[in-house]
Amino acid sequence: MSAASQKTRVLTGITTTGTPHLGNYVGAIKPAIAASQDPSVQSYYFLADLHALIKCQDPQRVQESRLEIAATWLALGLDTDNAIFYRQSDIPEIPELTWMLSCVCAKGLMNRAHAYKAAVAENEAAGNQDPDKGITMGLFGYPVLMAADILMFNAHKVPVGRDQIQHIEMARDIGGRYNHLFKGEYFTLPEAVVDDEVAVLNGLDGRKMSKSYNNTIPLFVSEKKLLKLVRKIKTNSLEPGEPKDPEGCTLFQIYSAFASREEREAMRAEYANGIGWGEVKNRLFEQLDTQLREPRERYQALMEDPGHIENVLQKGAERARAEAAPFMDKLRQAVGLGRFV
Repeated sequence: MSAASQKTRVLTGITTTGTPHLGNYVGAIKPAIAASQDPSVQSYYFLADLHALIKCQDPQRVQESRLEIAATWLALGLDTDNAIFYRQSDIPEIPELTWMLSCVCAKGLMNRAHAYKAAVAENEAAGNQDPDKGITMGLFGYPVLMAADILMFNAHKVPVGRDQIQHIEMARDIGGRYNHLFKGEYFTLPEAVVDDEVAVLNGLDGRKMSKSYNNTIPLFVSEKKLLKLVRKIKTNSLEPGEPKDPEGCTLFQIYSAFASREEREAMRAEYANGIGWGEVKNRLFEQLDTQLREPRERYQALMEDPGHIENVLQKGAERARAEAAPFMDKLRQAVGLGRFV
């Protein structure tokens, strides 16, 4: 067994439907980039652009998002010598595997998927006679595509939020079913990894920072725009001089995610001493601007050089397909689709 095959395999997909924001950075990008630099781990990071088509039928937005997300990960220091970084759509073996897995996946399993059940519940609440109104096969079957993403590279661990644990369990069920039917240990059954220490940032309105709520702070906006957005963050009516509680405060939460322990404790003391909200916002802006200035410059340079990004992704696709293509030959043989000679 080679040294590479003995490494723990960790896989992460990034859906290409929006512009990366501070919440994405703290919750997913920062810990993933740290993992990409671990020589004991073989990391797979991919732009989930086939998944994006489920949610977005705006070709320009999907194209822009793919470029923005790739530039973001590279600007923040993704180690593409160690990690394999690729576009999902550049690996034709993935949709082929999706079909194979669909043919062993019970429809009842997909009926229980959270996203599908939520869409049906929404139709029923709206009084629609057809509970499946507006629901595409992409939405219904996307846990199978996600299973193919994971099983193609026999990932051991998949970092996810708690809302995604079900999909990893489904991938285990589908992979196990395939192994059983075709009498072999073709797929490693993946494990969901949930890091409760990773912060979930709130957005401008105090709710979870999310594109769905339009309350995000994009990572690489200009200094002027960053200051404007920070000043929009919702606070209470406490005046300067009145003690303030940092717990549950969006400003303190975001500041803490980018500050050292000493800086956090100093700010906590400032809250107790009645620092004004305007001053907190100024300090938060300065903290963010200082930490993001250099990666912002790298990001802007990358956005102006899409050829470089394309080259990086093509190299990543070559490395991914070097594994996927021979594995797919083995899987075709297992189901009776192998070559005659």
